[in-house]
Amino acid sequence: MYDYMSQNSEQFKKRLTNLDGKIWELIARIDEIKGKWSAGSRLAPSTLTTLRQSVLITSTGASTRIEGSHLSDEEVEKVMRGLSVTKFRERDVQEVRGYLEVLANIFNSFETLSLREGVIQHLHKELLQYSEKDASHRGKYKQKENIVGVQNEKGEVEQIIFETTPAWLVQKEMTEIVEWTHQELEKKEIHPLLVIGNFLVEFLKIHPFEDGNGRLSRILGNMLLLRAGYLYMPYVSHEQIVEQQKEAYYLALRQSQATFKTGQQSIEPWLVFFFGVVNKQGVRAVALLEGEHLEDILSKKQLEVWGCVANAEEIRAGEIAKQTGIARPTVNQALKKLLRLGKIRLIGQGRAVRYKKIS
Repeated sequence: MYDYMSQNSEQFKKRLTNLDGKIWELIARIDEIKGKWSAGSRLAPSTLTTLRQSVLITSTGASTRIEGSHLSDEEVEKVMRGLSVTKFRERDVQEVRGYLEVLANIFNSFETLSLREGVIQHLHKELLQYSEKDASHRGKYKQKENIVGVQNEKGEVEQIIFETTPAWLVQKEMTEIVEWTHQELEKKEIHPLLVIGNFLVEFLKIHPFEDGNGRLSRILGNMLLLRAGYLYMPYVSHEQIVEQQKEAYYLALRQSQATFKTGQQSIEPWLVFFFGVVNKQGVRAVALLEGEHLEDILSKKQLEVWGCVANAEEIRAGEIAKQTGIARPTVNQALKKLLRLGKIRLIGQGRAVRYKKIS
């Protein structure tokens, strides 16, 4: 179809040959988890629905915070419920609403979506549908240059992480990577995790849109992994794990992308990071099947809150805050997560409400 397709096909394939043994070990672990989830997914539909709702909140909060939003998971939940969040910039709320809706659509409809440029552009348009500042370029490849960098509190770039593809080359390079990825996933000659990993690192290097590229890459990652059979994506947050390792995320991208268009291209640093995230996600998913293992699902502070509830007959949120020294909003957020997971229940109403472990 394109004269340059065969040349770039070889380029992409070279990145995926002679890989370090650690990468193949990670792939083997991930595929073992994939099999366990498929064979052992006996969770009740109500539990799966609860977990999915929780992941929508957690993933949206994490993915938008990686890109500079300030909304906590508790505020994201308010947005999901249609409640007003007035203490943050309207832009943060707009970005959260878009991510929530697009990710929910991916979870519900991934089987009907395939990796095509039209699909990518449509998802970008939907992702930014509420963002007023992005109205002019939603769903359109960039017409001006952009960079990936670390911003300060004023929104100014303090440090450039890597240069992106010039605007005039975006159409060509997006066609190359999308066509190659689609073909390879159809042919199934290369392991799908390698193909998906290569697509994501290339997509982020191109940075094809004026804004929203990081968020869209994580949306596409969820879609591609689900389509490849990694069906635990909606039940453990991929984005949360990335947020917890944000510095390592950018370092892996920078180390890999620095080799592009050189004689020795290597995306091993990125693959080790990306597969590490997917593996950790899978470990947590299997823990859901095997029993409690809340240490794999909750943060350190959330585990402290759980410990207080588990060791008390009944307890108020204020008492938990005093016992642990954890801020009250964080305690409330942890209690809501434990409620969603079906680990605790409410007793009473209003200021007198208490929390009790479900036996």
